[in-house]
Parts: sequence; structure tokens; C-alpha cells
Amino acid sequence: MTSGRELLSSLDNSPASRQPLPHPSGSFGDLGISRSDGSFNTSILHLARGEPFEVDCLEKDKGEARFFGDTNLHSVNPVGESFNSVVTTKRPHSFDSEFFEEVSLQCAKQPSKHLVSWGSSAKEMLHDDNNTTFSASSEISRDSGNLGKPKGRSHRKSVRFDDGVLREEDARFIYINDPRRTNDQYEFTGNEIRTSKYTLITFLPKNLFIQFHRVAYLYFLAIAALNQLPPLAVFGRTVSLFPLLFVLCVTAIKDGYEDWRRHRSDRNENNREALVLQCGQFRSKEWKKIRAGEVVKIIADETIPCDMVLLGTSDPSGVAYIQTMNLDGESNLKTRYAKQEASLAVLEGGAISGLIRCEQPNRNIYEFTANMEFNGQKFSLSQSNIVLRGCQVKNTGWIIGVVVYAGQETKAMLNSAASPSKRSKLEVYMNRETLWLSIFLFMMCLVIAVGMGVWLARYENQLDYLPYYRKRYLTPGKDYGKRYKFYGIPMEIFFSFLSSIIVFQIMIPISLYITMELVRIGQSYFMIGDRHMYDSSSNSRFQCRSLNINEDLGQIRYVFSDKTGTLTENKMEFQRASVNGKNYGGSLLTADQLPEENVSGATNHRRWKLKSTIAVDSELLELLHKDIVGDERIVAQEFFLTLAACNTVVPIRTRDGFSSCTDSQFFEDIETIDYQGESPDEQALVAAASAYGYTLFERTSGHIVIDVNGEKLRFGVLGMHEFDSVRKRMSVVIRFPNDAVKVLVKGADTSVLSILAKDSGMDDCARRAATQSHLTEYSSQGLRTLVIAARDLTEEELELWQCRFDDASTSLTDRAAKLRQTAALIECDLNLLGATAIEDKLQEGVPEAIESLRQAGIKVWVLTGDKQETAISIGLSCKLLAPDMEQIIINGNSENECRKLLADAKAKCGLKPSNKGSQYLTCNKNAEMNRLESPERKEEVPVSLIIDGNSLVYILEKELESELFDIATYCKVVICCRVAPLQKAGVVDLIKSRTDDMTLAIGDGANDVSMIQMADVGVGICGQEGRQAVMASDFAMGQFRFLKRLLLVHGHWNYQRMGYLVLYNFYRNAVFVLMLFWYILFTAFSTTSALTDWSSVLYSVIYTFCAYYCCWYSGQGFKPSDTVTVSKNLWCGL
Repeated sequence: MTSGRELLSSLDNSPASRQPLPHPSGSFGDLGISRSDGSFNTSILHLARGEPFEVDCLEKDKGEARFFGDTNLHSVNPVGESFNSVVTTKRPHSFDSEFFEEVSLQCAKQPSKHLVSWGSSAKEMLHDDNNTTFSASSEISRDSGNLGKPKGRSHRKSVRFDDGVLREEDARFIYINDPRRTNDQYEFTGNEIRTSKYTLITFLPKNLFIQFHRVAYLYFLAIAALNQLPPLAVFGRTVSLFPLLFVLCVTAIKDGYEDWRRHRSDRNENNREALVLQCGQFRSKEWKKIRAGEVVKIIADETIPCDMVLLGTSDPSGVAYIQTMNLDGESNLKTRYAKQEASLAVLEGGAISGLIRCEQPNRNIYEFTANMEFNGQKFSLSQSNIVLRGCQVKNTGWIIGVVVYAGQETKAMLNSAASPSKRSKLEVYMNRETLWLSIFLFMMCLVIAVGMGVWLARYENQLDYLPYYRKRYLTPGKDYGKRYKFYGIPMEIFFSFLSSIIVFQIMIPISLYITMELVRIGQSYFMIGDRHMYDSSSNSRFQCRSLNINEDLGQIRYVFSDKTGTLTENKMEFQRASVNGKNYGGSLLTADQLPEENVSGATNHRRWKLKSTIAVDSELLELLHKDIVGDERIVAQEFFLTLAACNTVVPIRTRDGFSSCTDSQFFEDIETIDYQGESPDEQALVAAASAYGYTLFERTSGHIVIDVNGEKLRFGVLGMHEFDSVRKRMSVVIRFPNDAVKVLVKGADTSVLSILAKDSGMDDCARRAATQSHLTEYSSQGLRTLVIAARDLTEEELELWQCRFDDASTSLTDRAAKLRQTAALIECDLNLLGATAIEDKLQEGVPEAIESLRQAGIKVWVLTGDKQETAISIGLSCKLLAPDMEQIIINGNSENECRKLLADAKAKCGLKPSNKGSQYLTCNKNAEMNRLESPERKEEVPVSLIIDGNSLVYILEKELESELFDIATYCKVVICCRVAPLQKAGVVDLIKSRTDDMTLAIGDGANDVSMIQMADVGVGICGQEGRQAVMASDFAMGQFRFLKRLLLVHGHWNYQRMGYLVLYNFYRNAVFVLMLFWYILFTAFSTTSALTDWSSVLYSVIYTFCAYYCCWYSGQGFKPSDTVTVSKNLWCGL
């Protein structure tokens, strides 16, 4: 264990540490010759003329393979005997899990292979006499001094083949500050946007074309066209066209007005101006004229006109603060960074040029994959280096960036398209009933047609009287007094059939679809305006993001809920800590309650204060601030250093309304430090570290400054592996002021404990056992836990990781997978430092809401990524689990073990072993129905199922799914812990695909998006983890407790009203049609209407409208206070 004083040497006492940290240098490995006998020699590689051939490498940042001497290569052994040889390059562990790669150097007629340089994309082809082709960097050397140096002193790297070579056809090339070359070669779109649909010329044909995509309009058009034919005229020709023309005109006027507003908005947006670099100066230019490749300057509080990669900011460290309210609705500031190399060039006023390779335009606003070559250097770009159109610059004087996506290709415009809508279950049923009505209509028309044929055959000799059955032959006009033209019995039957369709057209409730849309708009208005679903804490109202499934809210049978931020507040407070196997946090004290000596030690030399107040443990604080020599204090120091350094939080320093992020000249005036980040957990941990004297004071892309008890220390950030759902941990490689390098790791207990050092001593084993005991204790109290670990890195390990990290981070393909494999190089053999426990309190009204849903016959399942003990504790707190409830726990580590656990669980539930879940499904539904209808009968002992994500790995991908389905549907409560996002979606699909029950998923974070999209109804919580869940949801609200009113009040009203509306529509049409049908039977099957033309038209519009209104507006059926009692049979339908 490195001494704490050595690691934490003062920044002021180490002038060299103020300078930018150099990249470590070193070699991949040795270059040698592999003989057929297996021997290996590094000194026998020579040129054909006897000149030594040397492979030299530059520092890590360039990493290029250098050839010196003649390019006509072959190898000889020490005695001069020539032989065919193979160069074996020892290199970092490749992504295809091969540590060595053999490259043929002298093999005639072999296909060419490409040697890829690390620092430049330009390659030069080198040829030997045998036409064997090599590709090497066009640059020969960055330091000519290496040519004359002995081989032993040169930095040697092996030549390697890049198995992730960027394919030009898959990448977008942006030449910085060269828009002509960029756009002439690739023809990217301009920055002009167009959200309108029509022009003056295309409005009429295009609008009609779009409107007639609706089957209803085509149906009415066909009926009106048939009515224009003389033999089929039933209604007046003008009257038959009036309904269709009226609807078309009203819709066209509405569409035209909306498109005019879009035209006006587009014009205002496109004519805005921004500063663009032209002829060496920034000049104003309209947004619509900006092109990809141009360099743009944005002033504070201005809106960004297109997607840009940051090149520099007003802050010397390259930090910029962006507000993304217009893009994703989040009000908190986001931090973006310009690469240090580019930022320095911009600040110095140098020439701006380079090349960016980036991914093709896509809709993902949370990811960006690219790399950039700038002034001869190559480095990776990620989401933290790009600013998107529609965002605003805040707390930053100016930013300069290069345009990579413009106009319709920006992420904001690509996300403007509406997501695919879901279909209501009631609408599906209605479509099925409409099909039966169509068959019934066909049968009635067939009866009329056959009857007409029989009647004509019977009265064939009396057909001269037929004109008197037609109105037009008895009224003055061109047909007055004419004889009826008889077409023959077959044609008359056919005409009678078509005429019957015209008369009975109202039988098909085509207009019902339009009516339902209008009703849903009214229902949405009621839900949005419900003051009982307004969250004052977040100032958020209920949002209805989908109008197609309002009535499905009344048919929900399963609710799948996330825990953190959904059932809990997601406002984290640091409570407990296990450091070096010792438990702290039993009694927490604020600064006012601490002894005077502890307060003075903790706040000495401070000229600032935290924005929030954090309670601390006096014993742990004393350990950190008193001069105690020993491993216990060193472990505690590293523990809190990890909390302060291993995160993406950015400190915001403010005084008297002025804010600064990095300028050290304001340090004396700093009064308040606030931390901003995308994760509430990280904010709580960083604030806790600050309360114990380890304050994150400054962060840039290349270093951080931590104030340790009033002493500022600068740490170099060599690289960071951010948290992901696969690894379930985060790590950062830090260079300390004394040049020691460590990897600091934090993550879930199952993730970190499995990568600790195996050959630990007795003390380490005891520390691990004590820490695991503390983790169990914390989880049983409902606290969120993380494990903290670290280890030293040797120079060899650092060089190996650094080269692999640079390669992976600059890759445009499979970057995330490659970075995970690179992280595995250093995330191993860790030393355990301790664990943290954070409290996340339940939201208000959660227990009452869950109890009401349960009484209404709705099952609530919780799917969380937390530990099992934490999930169980929260389940008890929110009354999801009852103390007398029997718990079935499934924690399997293999398929066979999971199979055995499932079999035992089925036996405990009294279920018969079966591989077919459908047989049990019917029994389960009947049992639930009986339970709802007979609440007085004695219930069996309730059973709950708790299962972890590791078990779901073996169950959801095997034939064990049906076994899990049987058990889960039998249990009253199911809790899935330690589950990944895709596993959440898999659990939802388990129920959705095997039953007809409606499912609802509710969550607040990005890890809940897949679950929300999988469920029949998705609900997003406007919480602390961004708006990804809200953007993917059908409905959004501020608190979980509103789900009770949404389902049991509005859900019931929506379903009941819509159900009555559909039934009334069918009834109204049936009454009208059957009356006409009965009338036609007694009028010689003549398809004569019993009503006037206008009466038939106004029947639906005027005469029966009041009943419609009563159905969808006033059909409540019960008071909101009676919802729990009445809603027990909600899911049964009407």
C-alpha cells in the first residue's frame, strides 16, 4: 500500500505537476524472429545489404511503427544462412482474444497486408523486389535523434495489424474549416430545415392523397360514386356527396392552417444568424446557409444552429455548459469538453484544420462515436464532445465548433418524427366486430337482391308498372313519364345488391374511428387538467403522449415498476460507510453538532462551503484528519479519493451570482460549491467526500483538482471507463502528483467483489468478510450499496492499457464492446477499500397506491437493479410484501440449479410439474375470477417470488420460461433484483406474450426504456435521471402515487365511456338499418328509402348527437372515492 503522504503531495510543492501531463511512453513488446524450431531471437533481423533494420516507435500519443533502412527486406541467421522467416509481434491482447499475430515478411506472391499507424490515417505503399506489398505510415519519424541512438535506448513497439480498420463507406468525413471539400465530395444536406408538408402547388393534390389514405374516406367515395349511376341512384346526387365534401374541406382547412404556421416557424428559424469563420474572421451568416465542415462560434445564451464538435471554449480547460431543455426537456446543465489539443490551438489563434471521421446521422442523442485528426494528432470523440442543435450555451462566454450534422440530419430533426403508435385493445375488438357486421351487411344485401330476383321473375308480365316505383319517373324532369329501362333479371339483381349497400351503408361504423379520436382528445384534456395528478415539487403536470390507448388504462392487469426514482424519490443521502472492514455511520452529526476540534480540522483553510449540508461520522472524520500512521488511515484516504475522483460530476463554484468552473484566479473568492451530474448517486458520493475533507474542486477532460483539507492537489486523468449495464461498474485511471498511477473502481457488489485479488492474505480475507456483512446489513435497511476498490498499475500495465484504450476509443465500430474488453485489462486483482450506503426514501403515497391497486385486482411487480436485500426491504416498506407472506427465492448460478429451484418452488405452491404454461393460465384466470367474486372466502397463505438477474439469464433463454410463468402468475407479488434493462423487457414479454392481460410498465430512467416500450402501456416518471423514459412513454407524470387515480379513476371512465360509445354506435346504426331493411321487404325489394335524403344525412350528425355526448362526457358511473370498491372487476370488461 503506497503511503498516503507520498501519493497526496501538494500541488504547490510540485511545480511539474502544474504542467500538462505527458503521455506515458513504452513499447508493445519485442520484435523478433520465429524459427521453425521454435527459437526466438531479437538480434538477427538485418537488411539485405547488411544494414541493421530497426523498428522504432514514438511516444504513446503517436504510436506509429517506424521502418529505417532499405525496404527490400529479408532475414538471415547469425551464420548467414538465409531462410523464410516470420515476424512475431508481441502486442496487447487483441479484440479477437489473440495475444500474438504473425506477419509474413518474405513469402513470394503473398497477398498484401496493411500495417496501420496509430497516429495518422495516411498510408504509403512500400514494395520489395518480389512485389510483396506493405502499408506503412507516410511519416518516417517525429524525432530524428532516434536514428543515431543505440538500439537499447530507443522505444520499440511491435508492428500490428488493425482488425478494426475504419471503412470509409461506413463513416462520414468532415474536413475542419473546409466546407467546400467536405460538401463537394460527399454532398451533405444544408442547414435549412423544413417541417412543413405542402407548397402552394402541391397542397391540393397532396392533401387529398393523404386524406384518402383513410379507408373511411375511400368507402364514402365509393358509395357516392355508386349513387351517381342512374340505375343505382338512391339518394340525391348532391346530397350523397355533401358529407364527404364537408369532411374533406374541413380537414383541408385545418391542415392548411397548421402548415402555414409551420412555414412561418421554419422561416423564422432559418433566417436566424450565427458567427461563421470566413476568410480568417467570424462573420454573421444565416442558419440556412451554414454547411457541414464550417467552424461556428456561439456566444453565451445563444442557441446552437446545428450539431457541432467542440474545438474550443472561453474556458482555458475547454469546458462548456449546455442546457438541453429544448432537446430532451432536462433543465440541469450538461458538461461538454473540447479536446485539449484543439482548445489550445483555438485560444492561441492558430490555424484550424483537421479531419473528423464520425458515424452516420442517427436519432440517438445520448451517444456519439467519432475520431479526429487535428494538427497531426489523432484522438477519440464521444458524446461529451458534441453539442446538438437546439441547445443553449450557459455559464460559458463562447464556444467554437465544427459542423458535423446540419439541417434535417441533426439529431433534433431526426427525433422530431413521431414514434410508432400502439393500438388500443378495444379498437382491436371493434375491428373484429366490424368484420362480423360486414358479413351481416352482405347477408342483408344478398337477401334483398335474391328477393328482387324472385319478385321480378314472379311479376315479369307486369314490369310496365315499374316506373311508378321510382321517384324520378313521377316528378317533373327529364325522366318524367319515361318507361323503365329493364336490363334483365341478372343485372337487376346485381343493381339491387349495389343499391342495398348504398342504403345500408351506415351499418359499417366507419365514422366511428373519427368519433373515437375526438373522444380521446376530450379524455386527454380531462386527464391533463386533473389537479390531483399535478406534482408541485417538480412542477410537472400529467402528460398524454399517445391518444390511441386511453381506454386501455381501464384494462390493466399487471403493473411492472422500477424501484429507484419510481417508488423512491431518487434523492440520495450518504448514510453509512464500511472502510477497511469497519462500519461507520451509526451516529451522524452535522457541522453544528461536531466537537470543535473536528470542525476546525475539517474546515481548516477552506474559503468555500457546500451548497447542501451533509451529516458525517465523527469517528471516521477523526481518522482522516489526525496524524495517524498506518494502513487504516491510508485505506480511508484512498476510499474518499475514489469517491471524489471516480465520477463524471462537475463542480460549479459561485459567489454573488457569478459562476466559474476552473479559473484558479477566482479561488480566493469562492463561496459556494455545487455539484452537477446526471446521476444522483454520484452527486451524493462526491458531496459526502467533500464533507469529509476531499472536495472535488475542478474537472477538465485531462485532469481534476481535489482539495484535501485545504490543500489543492492536481491529478491527471489518463482515462475513464464509464458505468454501463453490462459491467455494472465504473473505473478511472489516475496519475497522482508523485507520478504513481492507480485505477479507482466503484460498482455493484456482485460486479466488484468478483474481480478482487484472489491471493489475499488473512487481513484481506477478514476485511472482505466484514465488508460483505456490512453490505447485507445496509441492504436489509433498504440502503443502496456500492463497493469501492483500487490498485496500483505498473508502467507495463499502463502502457498496455493505454494503447488498447486509444485504439478502442477511436474506433467507429463496436466501440462500446472494445472499451469493455479494454477495461478488463485493469479491472482485475483489485484491493478492497470499502463500501458505501445511500438512502433513497420512498415517495409520498406509494404504500397506499400499491394497496389500492392490489385491492382492485391489479398485480404489481418490481423490477430493479438493486441488491436482493435492498429490494426486499423496500418491498416491505411500500407494503408490496407483507410480513406474513411466504417468500420463494430463486438465486441460481446454472441452468440445472435454476431448474431444481423452479421445481421446488412449484411443489411449494402446490402446482403440478408441467412444461405448458397455457394449461395453468386458464386455471389461474378462473382462480383469480373466483377470488374477486368471492372476497369473503378464506384465502390461502399469500406467496411472493424473489428472483435475481443471474437466474433470469438461464431461465429466459431456455425452456424454463414456462416454469417461471406458472410460478410467477400464481404468486401475488414478484420482485426481480439485479436485472439488466433487457431482462426487464423480457419479464414484461413473459406475461404479454402468454396471456391476453394488459400490461403497464412504469419507470424514470434510461434503463427502463426497453421495458416501457415492451408493455401495452408505458408510463414515464419525470424524475432525476433525465427524460429518456418520458420520451419513450405513452403517458408521463410526476409521482408513482398518481398511478392509482390514472388507472382506477380515469382508466375506468375512459374504458366505460368508450365502450358505451362503441356499443351505442352499433345499436344506433342497427336500428336505422333494420328499419330500412324491414321497409324494403314490403316495397317489392325496391331499395326505396323510408326517409328523405336530408333526414338520412342528419340522422348521425344531429338527431343522435346528444346521446353521443352523454356517452363520452357524463358516463362516470361512480364517484372517484368509490374507485377501489368498484374497480375490482375493471379488467373483466363491459
